[in-house]
Amino acid sequence: MAEVCAEMVANVWKVVVSPGDTVAEGDTLVILESMKMEIPVLAEEDGLLAELKVAEGDVVQEGDIIAVIR
Repeated sequence: MAEVCAEMVANVWKVVVSPGDTVAEGDTLVILESMKMEIPVLAEEDGLLAELKVAEGDVVQEGDIIAVIR
C-alpha cells in the first residue's frame, strides 16, 4: 500500500483518476496548480486506486495525503 502525498501547498486543478481504477507507476493521478504552474502528481507504484482524498478545487498542504494505492 502506498500513500501519495502533496509535495507543496497547491490547488487541486484536475482529478484524472477515480477510486477503483488500476494505475501504473508514473501514471498521473491529479494535477495541482501553484503560482500558475501545473504540477502532476504521479502514482508511486502499480496497483488499484483504493482511495482518493481530494476533489477539484480543494487546497492541499505539504504532506497531505492525496491518494491511497493498494
